[in-house]
Amino acid sequence: MPRSAGILNFPDFRGFTRRLILWNVGAYFLLLILGLVAAPLAADVVRFGALIPPLFLHGYLWQLITYSFLHQGILGTALEMLSLWFLGSFLESNHGPRWLAELFFTSVVGAGLTAVGLSLVMRADAFSAFAIMGCFGGIFGLLVAFGVLYGNMEFMLFPLPMTMKAKYLVIVYMLIAVAMVFSASRVYALGQLGGALAGYLYIKAAPRRGYAIATSERYFGLRNNFYRWKRRRAAKKFEVYMRKQNRDVHFDKEGRYTGSEKDPNDRRWMN
Repeated sequence: MPRSAGILNFPDFRGFTRRLILWNVGAYFLLLILGLVAAPLAADVVRFGALIPPLFLHGYLWQLITYSFLHQGILGTALEMLSLWFLGSFLESNHGPRWLAELFFTSVVGAGLTAVGLSLVMRADAFSAFAIMGCFGGIFGLLVAFGVLYGNMEFMLFPLPMTMKAKYLVIVYMLIAVAMVFSASRVYALGQLGGALAGYLYIKAAPRRGYAIATSERYFGLRNNFYRWKRRRAAKKFEVYMRKQNRDVHFDKEGRYTGSEKDPNDRRWMN
């Protein structure tokens, strides 16, 4: 991947990144309004949507994704959305929306599974009322991808008049997350590290344009091979049939007509 240095600004607000941010902002304000007009309903939304390890282990499997769309606190939500805008738009412009979506949700799932795993090694009642919310895991996955793929690219640290390479910024964030492991925010810190690890494994294992496109190409390749086989089989049967009619026709190995004595575009010879 390219590693040339340069000064980065906020990219265009478009594509999957825009939809992802709008989904998150919409969910935030919906939960905020529900909290004002129907507090019990808002509590039910948090209970069913946020990642609560005991509930997840009892069948609430959708929480492994939905928790990333629920947020609390305007400042934290704003910082997450700005991070998504900057990292997501830049990566999407270079790798495409499907690759970005796979990376983001792989990191979200990795962060969620890390939190669930932590609940299994600690006392269950410590997590009984703890709801994990926010897309921090997905952001850390994007951050690691940015640092690994574009580590030497520089950008301005607004509002400070200085620049920093992406790989150093990633190291700083990882060290902050490691330090938070020893604080009361250890669940979120380990979730961030889990999301970062999942994002790193994805960019190392996934095809260049993502699993979705690779799977699609594989499917259409198999389908086209099947159609070519049917065409070759039909051509051989037709050759046998025409020989029985005392007429010789010839097809190549792909099943295309190659007879030089006839115009291949003239279908009247078939009659």
